[in-house]
Amino acid sequence: MSAALSASARSVAHSRIRELAEIAMTMDGVAKLYFGESNIPTPAFIRAAAARAMEEGFTYYTSNAGLESTRQAMAAYYEAKHGVALNPAHEIVVTASGVQALNVAIRCTLDPGDEALILTPAWPNGASIVQMCNAMPVMMAQPLATSPSGAMRYTIDFDALEAAVTPRTRLLLYTSPSNPLGWVATADEQRRLLEFTRRHKLWLLADEVYERLWYEGPALGAVAPSILRLATRDDSVIVAQSFSKSYCMTGWRLGWIVARTDLAARACELNEFIISHAASFSQRAAETALRDGEPFILAMLEQFRANRDFCLDVLRSLPGVTVPEPGGAFYLFPRISGLADSFAFCKRLLVETKVGLAPGVAFGAGGEGSVRLCYASERSVVEPAMERLAAFIGRGAWE
Repeated sequence: MSAALSASARSVAHSRIRELAEIAMTMDGVAKLYFGESNIPTPAFIRAAAARAMEEGFTYYTSNAGLESTRQAMAAYYEAKHGVALNPAHEIVVTASGVQALNVAIRCTLDPGDEALILTPAWPNGASIVQMCNAMPVMMAQPLATSPSGAMRYTIDFDALEAAVTPRTRLLLYTSPSNPLGWVATADEQRRLLEFTRRHKLWLLADEVYERLWYEGPALGAVAPSILRLATRDDSVIVAQSFSKSYCMTGWRLGWIVARTDLAARACELNEFIISHAASFSQRAAETALRDGEPFILAMLEQFRANRDFCLDVLRSLPGVTVPEPGGAFYLFPRISGLADSFAFCKRLLVETKVGLAPGVAFGAGGEGSVRLCYASERSVVEPAMERLAAFIGRGAWE
C-alpha cells in the first residue's frame, strides 16, 4: 500500500468559499462578491514605492522579523492611531499576509490536543489553522440581540465562554471588526474578553485587519479601538494585522503581528521555517502606505459606506431577509428566512445569475441560514449584482 496523507491534513475541510470561487473562475461576467476583496487597484503611490524599492536594491533577504525600518513605521502607526508605545525590535514581526500572521501566532500558542475558543461566525482560516496544529477549534456562536432602541447587534455570550473552558483550553480568537458580521467589539466587550483570558490564563488573539474600515467612530477615517489599548505589554495578547484590506493590497501578501516579547521572538524564529520573511520591496512599499495612505483610506471609506447603505436598503426591502447594520469591515451577512443550505443557494445564484456570494455555512457555528456579501467593489459592479440578487430572492427560485 502506498503512503497516506497525514490525518491532520485530511481533517481540514476545503474552503467552501474557495469551492464556489473555483466555479466562478470558469465563468465570464461574474460579480465577484464572494472574496474579501475590492476591485479597486492598489494605489499608484504604493505601486511606485515598490518599483522604487526594487530599483534601490530591496530584492535580498531581510531579517526573519522584517526590515527594521518597516517595524519602526508600524510602531509609529500604533503610537499615532492608538496611543500605544511598542518596541519595534521586540514586539512586532512582519509576516507574509494576515493569514500567515494567524498561522505563526497560533503555532506559538497551541500543542496537539489543545483547544481554541473561536467567536463565530468567523473567517474559516483561523479554525483550519488550529486543526493543522492538531488542536481542536471550539466554535462559540455570537448571538444576535435587539437593543432597547430596536437595533439588532451581535454580542458575546460570556456565560457560554465560561462553560466552554476545559483544562485543554489555551487560546481565544476573535475578529473585530468582524469578517463576516461587520460587528465591532465595544471597549467593554474587549475589557471582558481580556479579563476572561487573564482569569483562565489563556492567550487572546485579536484579528484586527479591518480596523481602518470603521463607520461608527468620531469621524470617518478613525481607527477601531485595538485590544492593545487595554492590554499591558506583559499580557498574553497577540494582534494579527494586514495591509490587504486597508490599502487594497490583497495580492501583496503582507501583514504583521504584535505580541509579548517572548512570543514575538519565537514567531520571528519560526518565520525562517515558514516563509523566511516577507518580500523586502513589499515591506518598503508598506512603509509608504502607512505614511501617505490616509487620503486614500478616507476616500475608500466614503465609497464603502455608500455601498453599505445602498446594499442595506435593498436587502431590507426584501421579505424574509434580516440584516443588522454592520459597524465595520466591508461585509453584510443577511439571514434569509427558510434557508437551510446556504452553499446550494450560493451555487444556484452563481450559475443562474452570475452573482458570487459566500455561503454562511463556511463561517462556522451560527453561519448557516445566512450568506456573506462583500460590498467593497465599485458601484458599477454592486448595483447590478444587488438587482439580480433581489430578483432571485424575491421569486423564491432557490426554495
